[in-house]
Amino acid sequence: MPTPSATLAPPFSPTPEATPRRLNRRVLVVGAVVGFHVLAVWALQSGLLRRAVEMVVPVEVLAEIIEPAKPQIAPEPPPPAPAVPQPKPRPKPVARPEPAPQPVLRQEPSPSAPVVAPPDPAPPVVAAAEPAPPAPPAPPAPPAPPAPPRVELPSSSAAYLNNPRPPYPSLSKRLGEQGKVVVRVLIETNGTASKAEVRASSGFERLDQTAVQTVLRWRYVPGKRNGVAEAMWFDVPINFVLQ
Repeated sequence: MPTPSATLAPPFSPTPEATPRRLNRRVLVVGAVVGFHVLAVWALQSGLLRRAVEMVVPVEVLAEIIEPAKPQIAPEPPPPAPAVPQPKPRPKPVARPEPAPQPVLRQEPSPSAPVVAPPDPAPPVVAAAEPAPPAPPAPPAPPAPPAPPRVELPSSSAAYLNNPRPPYPSLSKRLGEQGKVVVRVLIETNGTASKAEVRASSGFERLDQTAVQTVLRWRYVPGKRNGVAEAMWFDVPINFVLQ
């Protein structure tokens, strides 16, 4: 039996016409891909793609947020109020006929009977008011304070007294001592000086003692109280001045 022999077909070799067609398809595909990428880059740069996303996304978000409306459940009607019993109508009162008034017969007085007028009402008795008690006498006015006593101080300047001037100590003149001495003197009722003391010193002992001895020898007009002579203290000033 003869063995079959396999015959190998020659490898497919493209024809010169098919090669340019395949190249044209590849060029078209590559050109389309490149054009798509260029268009996408241009859309990103110009903001068209961002606007498209902004226009699409809110619609999707709103679609997710909006829920279908739930059916509203009508509230149950309130229970009917209890019936209030109506008051029974009262019977209307029946009007009764009033009796007709009977005529009143007036009795006229007879002409012979005298007509007596009713007595006048007695005037009301007014109780006499009791006399008011007399007002108590006003208290006596307090006595006026006594007038202050009139005091007359003693005096040593009367012309008729003939009081000599105090002598100036010779040593005080040589030393140039001078000043004012005030002597306090007790004048008796007879006009004599019983006591004397220096009230204000001149600063020099000789001048002070000379003034005291002088006023003790003088005569005075005694002091008086309400015109009555009275022993009084009296200040006598004496000046020692060098001329």
